[in-house]
Amino acid sequence: MRPMPMPTTLFLMIATGLAAPALAEDTDVARFALEKTDGGFVRLDRKTGALTLCQENDGTLTCRMAADERAAYEEDLARLEKRVEALEKSLSTGRPLANAEPLPSDEEVERSIGIMERFMRSFFGLVEEFKQQEEGGTPDKT
Repeated sequence: MRPMPMPTTLFLMIATGLAAPALAEDTDVARFALEKTDGGFVRLDRKTGALTLCQENDGTLTCRMAADERAAYEEDLARLEKRVEALEKSLSTGRPLANAEPLPSDEEVERSIGIMERFMRSFFGLVEEFKQQEEGGTPDKT
């Protein structure tokens, strides 16, 4: 098999690279359908089923949300704004949110530290015993 001449290889690489974006555009174009109406256009999103009202002004097509979509958008935005305000208020007071678990008391923290300290002492005691056995000596029992 003889190698391709350089210009042909270059052409195929360029053609393949240019075809990929064109294929991606075709799938996006197929997603929407425009229908002409008396007042402009209606755009149907075939993926979500959403309808958008569009008008042509000075050669450009401007699409706006329908009233029910706009109301749902505004409602969702208001809900998120309330949530952000609650989080900011919680952060400014330095307290955790009301539905979060309360922080442990000082006694609980001290008890946990004591348990961990005993665990670590036991663990390092075992490590020391293993070291003594490896060295051939007997472990110190203090």
